[in-house]
Amino acid sequence: MEHPNPYASGLDRNPANYVSLSPLSFIRRSAFVYPNRVSVIQGDRQWTWQESYSRCRQLASALKGRGVQRGDTVAVMLPNVNAMFEAHFGIPMLGAVLNTLNTRLDAESIAFMLQHGEAKVLLTDPEFAPVVEGALKLMSGTKPLVIDVTDPDFSGGMLLGEKDYEAFLNEGNPDFEWELPADEWEAIALNYTSGTTGNPKGVVYHHRGAYLNAVSNIVSWGMPPHAVYLWTLPMFHCNGWCFPWTMAANAGTNICLRKVDPALIFDLVRKHKITHMCGAPIVYGMLINAPDELRAGIEQGLNGLIAGAAPPVAIIEGCERIGINITHVYGLTETYGPASVCAKHPEWDRLPIDLRAARNGRQGVPYHMQEGISVRDPVTMEPVPWDGESMGEIMFRGNLVMKGYLKNEKASQEAFQGGWFHTGDLAVVHTDGYVKIKDRSKDVIISGGENISSLEVEDVIYRHSAVVAAAVVAKPDPKWGEVPCAFVELKEGATASEEDIVEHCRAHLARFKVPKSVIFGNLPKTSTGKIQKYVLRQHAKSVLAIE
Repeated sequence: MEHPNPYASGLDRNPANYVSLSPLSFIRRSAFVYPNRVSVIQGDRQWTWQESYSRCRQLASALKGRGVQRGDTVAVMLPNVNAMFEAHFGIPMLGAVLNTLNTRLDAESIAFMLQHGEAKVLLTDPEFAPVVEGALKLMSGTKPLVIDVTDPDFSGGMLLGEKDYEAFLNEGNPDFEWELPADEWEAIALNYTSGTTGNPKGVVYHHRGAYLNAVSNIVSWGMPPHAVYLWTLPMFHCNGWCFPWTMAANAGTNICLRKVDPALIFDLVRKHKITHMCGAPIVYGMLINAPDELRAGIEQGLNGLIAGAAPPVAIIEGCERIGINITHVYGLTETYGPASVCAKHPEWDRLPIDLRAARNGRQGVPYHMQEGISVRDPVTMEPVPWDGESMGEIMFRGNLVMKGYLKNEKASQEAFQGGWFHTGDLAVVHTDGYVKIKDRSKDVIISGGENISSLEVEDVIYRHSAVVAAAVVAKPDPKWGEVPCAFVELKEGATASEEDIVEHCRAHLARFKVPKSVIFGNLPKTSTGKIQKYVLRQHAKSVLAIE
């Protein structure tokens, strides 16, 4: 006879013990508990948590008055300004879905996203008006209502919208009664992948995942209450790694920044006593290589979260030397941004700086709110041994994985094959269980039958004293099939020849891994600081220098 389970009945969900998880609850709490604490600073203007909450409710109300309903998409083409922060709350308060657009894309890409996501409203900054105007002309059928978000700190651009954002807010009620989603699985945001081959894919986030990653940012990073956070990471990128919602939970202060500028960053750090920031390796590289006088007078510690491609050890070392306490995270658009962290151990502090930086440069272990990270054979789905050598594909499982790709069931099924999300990144697992990325599957260079990790070669090049950025891609070769081709960006005022770089690599790499050619110039980057390797591959095929 089966043993009866006393917990199987009579203990059901009801409104008293079950409420959908949503990051929208964070701003309501902060407005109630800390109404007069500063929530956002943009230039000479600032808002409190009570004011931000009221403005977000106004936005939701105004959108409802214009016919936006639950499940509709509202797109935003904005830099890191206050309106962008408010959009992360006001739009989903209505049950609508926030679609943050990459401000560096062309008109054709933006038109595709607006059409594919069926945007009903578009909030846009005048700086991006030429691209938005071109995108709207390319669209067929019904086009979104356009609202201009003007910024007193920016002059230029042109107005495209029916009215200005502040006037639009005045259409809404600051006491608008909003509700949490009935189901936490409802969509909260739509983010498009880069689309380097074919059309970009629409990644759908749910309220539950956004809530959990917002909290995970605090726990996994060890953020104290009321952090002062500098927006160096674009809010359009994975919804700013969920940090708009994190900062509402933290009841901290958001410092808005339209454009990454080392001089301005250090000024803001001094002025506002900034404690935290996020960014790709290239952002930290700019700070490391800035003149020493720009860092004068900065006394408080600055905590930095770094992600993107595996950060070169030289970047982590450099951050430590100028007083930035770096924590390395890893993730993708499909995982709400960071979904793993290189959790530090106190005993690492006793290691020499190069070994310590190498430990901190790993992709690490699952984020607190992520169920698992694993390195597996993508065909057999068997996990690789923890030997630091056996390579497999990084995979994630848990609440910090997207719902799927919008209107693309085939791509969703492929991504979730075998019950894990497939990242396409190749890695090993060290003996302590920490994951270390080796390369993107498409970035591995196969030379004479030997696999060469482009990241390994880049790591060495970054250690050259004249180098500020580097990328290595495959170049066709009649004898070896492929050979490494290095693209190098030098520090301002520094000089180096092709032979200098090659000799530097020969001192640290096996001969077959040394770049066969070195091309100097400014590297093409995305708005989040990632180097666009697909552009470099095109150059490598024709062996053209970068203009």
